[in-house]
Amino acid sequence: MRIDLVTIVVEEYDPAIAFFTGALGFDLVEDSPALTTDGRSKRWVVVRPPGAETGILLARADGERQVAAVGNQVAGRVALFLRVDDFDAAYARMVSAGVRFVGAPRTEPYGRVAVFLDIAGNRWDLLGPTRP
Repeated sequence: MRIDLVTIVVEEYDPAIAFFTGALGFDLVEDSPALTTDGRSKRWVVVRPPGAETGILLARADGERQVAAVGNQVAGRVALFLRVDDFDAAYARMVSAGVRFVGAPRTEPYGRVAVFLDIAGNRWDLLGPTRP
Protein backbone atom coordinates (compact mmCIF):
# COMPACT_ATOMS: atom_id res chain seq x y z
CA MET A 1 0.00 0.00 0.00
CA ARG A 2 1.24 3.51 -0.77
CA ILE A 3 -0.03 7.02 -1.35
CA ASP A 4 0.08 7.54 -5.10
CA LEU A 5 -1.08 11.17 -5.45
CA VAL A 6 -2.05 14.19 -3.40
CA THR A 7 -4.03 17.05 -4.89
CA ILE A 8 -3.18 20.73 -4.93
CA VAL A 9 -5.94 23.01 -6.16
CA VAL A 10 -4.50 25.73 -8.40
CA GLU A 11 -5.90 28.67 -10.35
CA GLU A 12 -4.55 27.54 -13.74
CA TYR A 13 -2.66 24.52 -15.03
CA ASP A 14 0.18 26.04 -17.06
CA PRO A 15 1.58 28.47 -14.46
CA ALA A 16 1.40 25.66 -11.87
CA ILE A 17 3.26 23.27 -14.18
CA ALA A 18 5.91 25.95 -14.79
CA PHE A 19 6.33 26.52 -11.04
CA PHE A 20 6.67 22.87 -10.12
CA THR A 21 8.90 21.88 -13.03
CA GLY A 22 10.94 25.08 -13.24
CA ALA A 23 11.25 26.50 -9.73
CA LEU A 24 11.10 23.21 -7.84
CA GLY A 25 12.68 20.92 -10.45
CA PHE A 26 9.87 18.35 -10.46
CA ASP A 27 9.15 16.13 -13.46
CA LEU A 28 5.95 16.54 -15.45
CA VAL A 29 4.68 12.96 -15.38
CA GLU A 30 1.34 13.40 -17.14
CA ASP A 31 -0.71 16.11 -18.81
CA SER A 32 -3.73 14.50 -20.42
CA PRO A 33 -7.21 15.66 -21.40
CA ALA A 34 -9.93 14.44 -19.06
CA LEU A 35 -13.56 15.11 -18.18
CA THR A 36 -15.25 16.29 -15.00
CA THR A 37 -17.92 14.05 -13.51
CA ASP A 38 -20.52 16.15 -15.36
CA GLY A 39 -18.75 15.93 -18.71
CA ARG A 40 -16.83 19.24 -18.93
CA SER A 41 -13.25 19.17 -20.13
CA LYS A 42 -10.32 19.41 -17.75
CA ARG A 43 -6.74 18.15 -17.64
CA TRP A 44 -5.14 15.39 -15.61
CA VAL A 45 -1.79 16.94 -14.63
CA VAL A 46 0.69 15.10 -12.42
CA VAL A 47 4.10 16.34 -11.29
CA ARG A 48 6.58 14.48 -9.12
CA PRO A 49 10.02 15.09 -7.62
CA PRO A 50 12.67 13.18 -9.60
CA GLY A 51 12.82 9.59 -8.37
CA ALA A 52 9.80 9.93 -6.05
CA GLU A 53 6.86 7.54 -6.04
CA THR A 54 4.22 9.94 -4.75
CA GLY A 55 3.06 12.60 -7.18
CA ILE A 56 1.00 15.76 -7.01
CA LEU A 57 -2.18 16.12 -9.02
CA LEU A 58 -2.54 19.76 -10.05
CA ALA A 59 -6.28 20.37 -10.15
CA ARG A 60 -7.67 23.62 -11.55
CA ALA A 61 -10.21 25.15 -9.17
CA ASP A 62 -13.77 24.50 -10.35
CA GLY A 63 -16.48 26.50 -8.62
CA GLU A 64 -16.58 28.97 -5.76
CA ARG A 65 -15.73 26.48 -3.02
CA GLN A 66 -12.59 25.27 -4.77
CA VAL A 67 -11.52 28.80 -5.75
CA ALA A 68 -11.79 29.75 -2.07
CA ALA A 69 -9.50 26.83 -1.14
CA VAL A 70 -6.63 27.86 -3.44
CA GLY A 71 -3.65 28.57 -1.20
CA ASN A 72 -5.49 27.63 1.97
CA GLN A 73 -6.06 23.93 1.61
CA VAL A 74 -4.87 23.12 5.12
CA ALA A 75 -5.93 26.31 6.92
CA GLY A 76 -2.53 28.01 6.74
CA ARG A 77 -0.54 25.06 8.12
CA VAL A 78 2.44 23.55 6.35
CA ALA A 79 0.85 21.01 4.04
CA LEU A 80 3.75 19.31 2.31
CA PHE A 81 7.36 18.51 3.15
CA LEU A 82 10.04 18.48 0.47
CA ARG A 83 13.14 16.65 1.71
CA VAL A 84 16.42 17.27 -0.09
CA ASP A 85 19.93 15.89 0.39
CA ASP A 86 21.69 19.25 -0.13
CA PHE A 87 19.65 21.91 1.67
CA ASP A 88 21.89 24.85 0.79
CA ALA A 89 21.96 24.05 -2.93
CA ALA A 90 18.19 23.48 -3.09
CA TYR A 91 17.48 26.66 -1.13
CA ALA A 92 19.78 28.75 -3.34
CA ARG A 93 18.28 27.30 -6.55
CA MET A 94 14.74 27.92 -5.35
CA VAL A 95 15.49 31.50 -4.25
CA SER A 96 17.08 32.24 -7.62
CA ALA A 97 13.98 30.78 -9.33
CA GLY A 98 11.76 33.22 -7.43
CA VAL A 99 10.29 30.87 -4.82
CA ARG A 100 8.96 32.91 -1.90
CA PHE A 101 10.26 31.85 1.50
CA VAL A 102 8.39 33.13 4.55
CA GLY A 103 11.40 33.10 6.85
CA ALA A 104 15.10 32.41 6.98
CA PRO A 105 16.39 28.84 7.11
CA ARG A 106 16.76 27.50 10.62
CA THR A 107 18.13 24.40 12.30
CA GLU A 108 15.80 22.15 14.25
CA PRO A 109 16.51 18.80 15.93
CA TYR A 110 15.20 17.04 12.78
CA GLY A 111 17.36 19.06 10.35
CA ARG A 112 17.48 22.33 8.44
CA VAL A 113 14.14 23.81 7.47
CA ALA A 114 12.70 26.80 5.64
CA VAL A 115 9.02 27.42 4.91
CA PHE A 116 8.10 28.39 1.35
CA LEU A 117 4.93 29.05 -0.59
CA ASP A 118 3.92 27.20 -3.73
CA ILE A 119 2.29 28.98 -6.67
CA ALA A 120 -1.13 28.65 -5.02
CA GLY A 121 0.09 30.04 -1.68
CA ASN A 122 0.20 26.75 0.24
CA ARG A 123 2.97 26.41 2.83
CA TRP A 124 5.68 23.78 2.41
CA ASP A 125 8.73 22.85 4.47
CA LEU A 126 12.01 22.52 2.61
CA LEU A 127 13.88 19.99 4.77
CA GLY A 128 17.48 18.91 4.73
CA PRO A 129 20.02 17.31 7.00
CA THR A 130 21.65 19.27 9.81
CA ARG A 131 24.98 20.81 8.85
CA PRO A 132 27.98 18.75 9.99
